[in-house]
Amino acid sequence: MIHIVIGTKAQLIKMAPIMKLLREKGIDYNFISTGQHKHTISEMFTDFQIKHPDFYLYEGKDITSIHQMVLWSCLNLLRTIQQRDRIFRGDKKGIVLVHGDTFSTLLGALMAKLAGLKVAHVESGLRSFQLSEPFPEEIIRILTFHFSDYMFCPDKNAVTNLKGYKGEKVNTNGNTLYDAMRIGIENSHGRRRINIPKRPYVIGTIHRFENIQTHRSLQKVVKIIERIANDHLVIFVLHKPTHRQLKKYGLLKRLSLNPNIELHERYSYFDFLALMSQARFLVSDGGSNQEECYYLGKPILLLRGATEREEGLGQNALLSEHKMDLIEKFLASPEYFAHPPKSYSHSPSAKIVDACFSFVN
Repeated sequence: MIHIVIGTKAQLIKMAPIMKLLREKGIDYNFISTGQHKHTISEMFTDFQIKHPDFYLYEGKDITSIHQMVLWSCLNLLRTIQQRDRIFRGDKKGIVLVHGDTFSTLLGALMAKLAGLKVAHVESGLRSFQLSEPFPEEIIRILTFHFSDYMFCPDKNAVTNLKGYKGEKVNTNGNTLYDAMRIGIENSHGRRRINIPKRPYVIGTIHRFENIQTHRSLQKVVKIIERIANDHLVIFVLHKPTHRQLKKYGLLKRLSLNPNIELHERYSYFDFLALMSQARFLVSDGGSNQEECYYLGKPILLLRGATEREEGLGQNALLSEHKMDLIEKFLASPEYFAHPPKSYSHSPSAKIVDACFSFVN
């Protein structure tokens, strides 16, 4: 049968269209949650109309630090060895879908191999070719490639990056995030749950290890947000690790006292789509945000030295490379980076579902 192992909010957003299609086609699947972000994804089961997990590996607090993740991964691998028949329903011939580049991705791939099952990696083949940026995502991707029997690649560049790896490559010609956004936009009309600011605003969202781990790196981010706030209202979305580090280094109060910065906990996905669709631009270090802005044609300033994604580069997205002259270039005329929204006639998720069905039959 088909098993799906995921654990983070971003993974659930991108895998939800696949789960929704499986349900609509009457295909049973086993949904295993690693529990990495259990307390930030509950509303999405209702929003996307998908079932809750069949099995939780972990039901404690969200895992938000690398030290926690390493211990959590080791404990879950031990649990898999002991309970693999229960977790995978005694299946010996099925396929396990994992997604992206988180600890849950690698954990799911290892679990599948321990159970003697095939691994299918969704959003496979992305590379920044820099082991330290993003960290640890680039390392996790490389390890997952080695464990994968099937590789669902969002574009031809991702397929090329997998040359030399044994798994069977499938070009889905787009990311499943496109399908998630389509579902979100279709279902958000007339049911907005947030108040959209009446004056123009910008969204800021930063969470990557290399941007928040040290006082120096995080202070640079804060200075950039303050620079943007000189000209715009900034809605700064606080990921839990970012909130923790801002507080640790005494920078949270500094942001909160700025009258042109609004601090906000993470939104539900559908609400964030509504907020993003009317923002002037985004400043972010998130790969999913880069893709979302590409599909929407929304300008985005990427606070990263490198990115594994091609979407929007040279069009609506500017990779800052941590250089202030590039950042100032973007801020001088963000409207220059606005582009028409993208539209596909096909569904990347449907291509994955059809391929998975053929793999297990």
